[in-house]
Amino acid sequence: MERVFDEELQFLREKLLRMAVSVEDALSLAIEALKDQKEEPARKVLKNEDNINLLDIEVDEICMRLLALRQPMAGDLRFITSAMKISNDLERMGDLAVNVAELALELARLPLLKPLIDIPRMARMAQAMVRDSINAFINRDEALARDVCIRDDEVDALDDQILRELLTFMMEDPHTVRRAVALILVSRNLERLADHATNIGEDVIYMVKGKTIKHHIENRRISGPPETGT
Repeated sequence: MERVFDEELQFLREKLLRMAVSVEDALSLAIEALKDQKEEPARKVLKNEDNINLLDIEVDEICMRLLALRQPMAGDLRFITSAMKISNDLERMGDLAVNVAELALELARLPLLKPLIDIPRMARMAQAMVRDSINAFINRDEALARDVCIRDDEVDALDDQILRELLTFMMEDPHTVRRAVALILVSRNLERLADHATNIGEDVIYMVKGKTIKHHIENRRISGPPETGT
């Protein structure tokens, strides 16, 4: 019975890994479409969206079955509940990649505002965070999960830098507004994608250590009710 349970857990890992690869591929295609002003890669992202959604449903079904039939305890229970949350984050990442692809389709019909350097760099950073967060989950690697969480600050800083640059374009030339706003939205979607990778990193730390670090709660002391003055 224990061997069958281990095989089911491995099957769950493989499904999540497949989801993560699909998200990475979708993001790569979306950024390719944006950078090269090509519609075909963006349309592939839209076409493959359902595959990620179906994998999300499959992961939920596997987790619910394991919870109902195996009644896991301790570490196995944290693994399964974390897998459900991670699947949801990956599905949202797929949606964000679709958003980028749709923006790429819009921009493909317009003159390129500027050579794209920081946005592809931001996309590579987000992709690496997705890849590492899933590897941390598969290998129960707390250190790698924490590294993913730390890297989120770098993506946030780059998002701010891109915003400032594009605001300058708009102030100097109103004719750039449509294209600049679209690129701001691309950057914002990439920043949100990195946030979801960070969520996965936090879930891995919970799974491995049973410790919650969301909202920096591990650094806060839970206190009792405030004292009343006299």
